[in-house]
Amino acid sequence: MSNVRPETMERITTPALAEAFIAEQVALIRQQVGDKKVLLALSGGVDSSVVAALLIKAIGKQLVCVHVNHGLMRKGESEQVIEVFGKALDANLVYVDATDRFLDLLKDVSDPEKKRKIIGGEFIKVFDEEAAKLEGISFLAQGTIYPDILESDGVKAHHNVGGLPEDMEMELVEPVKLLYKDEVRVVGDALGLPHNMVYRQPFPGPGLGVRCLGAITRDRLAALREADAILREEFDKSGLADKVWQYFIAVPDFKSVGVRDGKRYEGWPAIIRAVNTTDAMTATIEEIPYSLLHHITDRITHEVEGINRVLLDLTPKPIGTIEWE
Repeated sequence: MSNVRPETMERITTPALAEAFIAEQVALIRQQVGDKKVLLALSGGVDSSVVAALLIKAIGKQLVCVHVNHGLMRKGESEQVIEVFGKALDANLVYVDATDRFLDLLKDVSDPEKKRKIIGGEFIKVFDEEAAKLEGISFLAQGTIYPDILESDGVKAHHNVGGLPEDMEMELVEPVKLLYKDEVRVVGDALGLPHNMVYRQPFPGPGLGVRCLGAITRDRLAALREADAILREEFDKSGLADKVWQYFIAVPDFKSVGVRDGKRYEGWPAIIRAVNTTDAMTATIEEIPYSLLHHITDRITHEVEGINRVLLDLTPKPIGTIEWE
């Protein structure tokens, strides 16, 4: 397949078209791979999950999935990867909990670029170490999608595993590289993946690392993870999850005074960001009903240890980027 998407190619918009695509890819993967083994870095994101499910359908245990939990995942995400791939699909899954390793390296690092480099660099190291333990891997599968190819000017260098050693001679398997994100989701549905995995919102490679602003501490990271889970739960319940492209919490590295149980209570603010975009180049602010904001604020300030204020970010892009760091 060439890297240029033919204009005549039919877009995958229905279950029937997805089934046809799956059948075609299963045949192509078997033809390309034969009886060899394939390695995949499985983040639990939409693209890598769909690629994993496709490959499991095609070659079963010949696929080795490596899931690295860098400790910066959202609540329940690594658990879901183990549940769906390790248990339900009975995949050949290597799970690495590298939380301490990442958080120790990130201690006292407040510069956003440095944080990203540490997270990206360490991820590749952990992945390489796991790959080195495996015998006879001939192929590397990646969740590359069509926009990645269009954007491959270094902007998304951290997006796919890009730092594999030169001597690791592996041919690439990229079954969804001609699809757009919405098509990948239709295919994921047809493969029977859970709805919340297929429709998971975009999540940066460095994960919560770029939302725990400044130097990451374990207690603030834990507070961020809990507050973010409440926001996602309430957006799901209110039907906003399907209307907003990306929504999350950022927690900055400063405290303010508050009152709890009649006593002074110092805590961090949780900042809500909810944006809509078609291409991530520009973004507009989604209006959230005040009643819902009050409810979310009440839950976060009462249920999350360490957070005593909730703020709303009303800045479109430009001038504000989607992520804070």
